[in-house]
Amino acid sequence: MKTFDRIQQKKSYDPPREWLKIKTIDMHTGGEPLRVITEGFPELKGNSVLEYRRYCKENLDHLRTALMFEPRGHADMYGCILTPPNDDEGDFGVIFLHNEGYSTMCGHAIIALTTLSIELNWIDAKDGENEVKIDAPCGRIMSYAHVQNGKVKGVRFLCVPSFVAGLNRSVEIQGIGTVTYDLAYGGAFYAYVDLDKNNFDFDLSKASYQELIKTGMQIKKAVMESDESIVHPFEEALGFLYGTIFTGRSDHENIDSRNVCIFADGEVDRCPTGSGVSGRMAIHYLRNEIQIGEKMSIESITDSVFKGSVVEEIDFGPFNAVVPQVEGTAHITGMHTFVIDPDDAMKYGFILR
Repeated sequence: MKTFDRIQQKKSYDPPREWLKIKTIDMHTGGEPLRVITEGFPELKGNSVLEYRRYCKENLDHLRTALMFEPRGHADMYGCILTPPNDDEGDFGVIFLHNEGYSTMCGHAIIALTTLSIELNWIDAKDGENEVKIDAPCGRIMSYAHVQNGKVKGVRFLCVPSFVAGLNRSVEIQGIGTVTYDLAYGGAFYAYVDLDKNNFDFDLSKASYQELIKTGMQIKKAVMESDESIVHPFEEALGFLYGTIFTGRSDHENIDSRNVCIFADGEVDRCPTGSGVSGRMAIHYLRNEIQIGEKMSIESITDSVFKGSVVEEIDFGPFNAVVPQVEGTAHITGMHTFVIDPDDAMKYGFILR
């Protein structure tokens, strides 16, 4: 039999039984990837999303790197593991994965998972609005899928209470000088750096990709070392700086602003960053630049757009916080079965940037 005839007869591969097999559904929200782990990941132990996350970090972190890093992923890959909810009122929980570790909130993942919950019939959906209750490390996220003829047309979610920790702060960075920033929390802490208030020799376009990474990480490191306000009022595990968000003007009509988020270990968010938009809503509301119910359109480095708004004010520990709403869309890009060969020297991945 000729080789090509054999290829036509056998196009699939059955790996040895001792190899670990992990199935995923890959998606994107505004260009930002999400690898949803659906089968094959070892059982996580605990009684809450934060406990599951801690167990994963302490016992299974090699599988995070295997699925996020090359050769299965890349330096900017993002993923998640589904868990039981924190209580019977929730639909499911989620742990977020990236190149540095585990984040506390991810709006693009919430939008994607809400879409997936309809596409895979995880919930009994109907035309119109469908509610999904997702327990993230930062708390319960109420998400809503708008369904038309059985298809998700858009998702909106209400983020956890979001607040401003400081406005118009400054930090000195060697080789850059004084950088002015705002510090806010939208499920994760970010340093927001307005290009109009700082003298940088780059813009927020794809052409500035490498410079954005370099400068964003310098700012993140400097703020982490100097700002003592990166403290969550109720949960110590949430009190860390996740990234730097550069903000600026858009070149497109009907778009209010542009976000470029540099997070984790130099990842560049392809979407406008759901938790970052949430923090921005708290900043704009405190500055009286947006009113309750008023929407802002914020684009990303890929020109994808989220709409953000403030739903209500709320007291959150010592902070006068807001409940933000973020709107976007997501799409499935593929289904994968990854295998881990125990004899593979690179089985747990590597990163080159």
